[in-house]
Amino acid sequence: MPELPEVETVRRGLNQLTLNQEITGGDVLLHRTIAYPLSVDDFVAFIQGSAIATWHRRGKYLLAELTPSLGEEGELGAPTTDREWELGARGRVGEGEKLGEGDGNRGRGGEMNNSKLLSHSSTPPLLHSSTPSAGWLGVHLRMTGQLLWLHRDEPLHKHTRVRLFFKDDWELRFVDQRTFGQMWWVPPKQAPESIITGLAKLAADPFSPEFTTEYLAEKLPHSRRPIKTALLDQAVVAGLGNIYADEALFLSGILPETPCADVQPEQIERLRSAIIKVLEASIEAGGTTFSNFLNVKGVNGNYGGVAWVYNRAGEACRVCGSAIQRTRLAGRSSHFCIQCQR
Repeated sequence: MPELPEVETVRRGLNQLTLNQEITGGDVLLHRTIAYPLSVDDFVAFIQGSAIATWHRRGKYLLAELTPSLGEEGELGAPTTDREWELGARGRVGEGEKLGEGDGNRGRGGEMNNSKLLSHSSTPPLLHSSTPSAGWLGVHLRMTGQLLWLHRDEPLHKHTRVRLFFKDDWELRFVDQRTFGQMWWVPPKQAPESIITGLAKLAADPFSPEFTTEYLAEKLPHSRRPIKTALLDQAVVAGLGNIYADEALFLSGILPETPCADVQPEQIERLRSAIIKVLEASIEAGGTTFSNFLNVKGVNGNYGGVAWVYNRAGEACRVCGSAIQRTRLAGRSSHFCIQCQR
């Protein structure tokens, strides 16, 4: 599953290739990939004619800020007013049905709260845009999702789920073998977390100012819950997953099975620093490819070749030479060094 470094790698690539590019159309090949709105035709209609102002990341979510693009006659291509959104919503929301009821991916609207949407430290938090808004495009890659920037002539992969068309025959393809990935269009003047409700449940991003030692200590439950299991909880650390939890625990010298209640303050301080360190190292390496992660240009990540413990069971520890151990916690593999971690 792509974790924070992989999603950040994709975000950076998208910001290099797609900014100010107008979305001229789209094709949804697997309807359930679109979590909102309910109609895939509406999804395509509302993003068509908009341009991508910038891509942001929140945990493992990608969020594209959309602005209206001027058409040939100078008219805005995407709906920007409450009235236009209301007209577009008719026919999709039945009588007696309200926006916000449904499968948990939808919610009631609200005022924009940009302070909750943080990207990597190299990118400032979202600001209220001075240009008209065309809403947001949200993407979650889940387990096997890929966003690939390809020319229209490139053969269509059999797991392609959504195609977004741009000028000069370029397109952004959402490829997803396991089909768990999702995309959303968030209407103008609605907070992304009102539609993409998983955003509201996320803890602080490791690269945000809020992610202090004190914050992490407060978030970790005072229970017998293993520290590794707690770190995988997105309500504890946003964006951290199995790979980098193992790596951070190694660098901080903590065994993955250690109960949260037994982790000492000085260990939490080391753990916070280790989380940031391994995430930065992986971003620098373009993420990790153990199965199917690719960046937007279709290139593998390189962090796996320098990982401290993850996926290295039986190999020598890079520090002490002991064999790396592997166990299972809550159904997930955990890798550690019995000598370097206590």
